[in-house]
Amino acid sequence: MSALSSLALMALAAPAALLGAAHIKTRKLAREAAALVPPTGQFCDTARGRIHYIDIGPRDAQPLVMIHGLSGQLQHFTYALTGRLAQDYRIIALDRPGCGYSTRPSDSMARLPEQAQALLDCLDQLGIASPLLVGHSLGGAVALAMALQAPEKIRGLALLAPLTHPSPQGADAFKGLIVHSSLMRHLMAQTVAVPTAQRTATPVLNQIFAPELCPDDFLIKAGGALGLRPQSFVAASADASFLYPAIDQQAARYAQELKTPGRVLFGDADAILDAKAQGHVMEAFGLPCQIVPGRGHMLPITAPDICESFIRDTLENLPT
Repeated sequence: MSALSSLALMALAAPAALLGAAHIKTRKLAREAAALVPPTGQFCDTARGRIHYIDIGPRDAQPLVMIHGLSGQLQHFTYALTGRLAQDYRIIALDRPGCGYSTRPSDSMARLPEQAQALLDCLDQLGIASPLLVGHSLGGAVALAMALQAPEKIRGLALLAPLTHPSPQGADAFKGLIVHSSLMRHLMAQTVAVPTAQRTATPVLNQIFAPELCPDDFLIKAGGALGLRPQSFVAASADASFLYPAIDQQAARYAQELKTPGRVLFGDADAILDAKAQGHVMEAFGLPCQIVPGRGHMLPITAPDICESFIRDTLENLPT
């Protein structure tokens, strides 16, 4: 073998070795994450995937369905909010399709209408009638999609720092999730994405929680460790990559089709979504917006008392 051929083989072997090492580390981190945050609820099988959920509170009480945001899981609500409400309401907190311990059959099922239909199918199977949808961040967009698809099934909306309209600039914390090739998305998930997520976790969480602090127990109690799994990167990347044009098309329907009553809650210091462009704008469609001074994006975790009062007040002001 010539010296040139040897150099070429070495050049090819080096990145392959790095990817191999990254894959081994990814598998290790994924095993550790699953051990730290095992599934805590039940499973509902639908044609659009398996939904992991918890179902607590009185069986005959008003149901609240809680839908988390991008890169999240149901523990964002169980962290501090569900226990405050479960004495008086039936709480269904769930992992969105593909997130946490829920599944989705393909990346394209990340589109808002598909996620909405999967959750509607799950609620039908569980016999949940006329729920109040509590959607946080991207979960707010999914809640709105559900209200547009099946307004007769949804009693109201309590939206916490929701994505309601296109956000062209986006947040720096999530820009690395945009991967339009499914093959590349899955390759990254098995190699570089998870070690990178571990390395950058602190600055990313600081941005997401700003100006408030990420709690020390976020990785376990709020399920954050589940982000260190290949399937979590695939789900978050697909959610971000398939958001457009779905959110544009959805926002264009509000004026004529959004009939479900409710309210919106935002922190005025939200570093992820703009309170005016995403919250105040919904007042034109019948959803009053409450702005909380000094609060950031992760309201279910950092301001559970405010969220509890907001949800209770929203229910009290819904038409009977």
